Amino acid sequence: MPAPDADLLRADPLALERQVCFALSVAARNVVAVYRRFLEPMGLTHPQYLVMLALWQHGPLSIKDLSRLLQLDPGTLSPLVKRLAAADLVRRDRDPRDERSLTITLTERGRGLRAEAAAIPAGITEHLGMPVEELQELHSALTRVIDAAQHALDDDVPVAEPTP
Repeated sequence: MPAPDADLLRADPLALERQVCFALSVAARNVVAVYRRFLEPMGLTHPQYLVMLALWQHGPLSIKDLSRLLQLDPGTLSPLVKRLAAADLVRRDRDPRDERSLTITLTERGRGLRAEAAAIPAGITEHLGMPVEELQELHSALTRVIDAAQHALDDDVPVAEPTP
């Protein structure tokens, strides 16, 4: 990204380079592209990797709990889980107490993939060429942004109309 002109940024509140949404979007797209280099040899997409991370950490989860944890709509999550099941990484079992509910469980192959994935965080840090401390600070800042955005959405505050 070219360096923004400081005077332009002060003068124009709509300058692209000033927009938090733009910086987040470009950063997310580029970081996910770096992850892709590690995930493709494992046969995973980035969203599938997030599902696997949740299952490695928490064990069997219902679709509802997995959806809440990953902050994904169940309709978005369901096809991801189906593809992971087709790859024999997870099982989709009906909950005997509630036939409408699915529990997602790692298969032996899915559990085994964790050892291979263990090298990813260090590899990402190395490829980004950023100090771990800086990445930890970024993670903390992004967590605050996520919380603030969720709070703003939960408050459902109407957006003020622009003045002519």
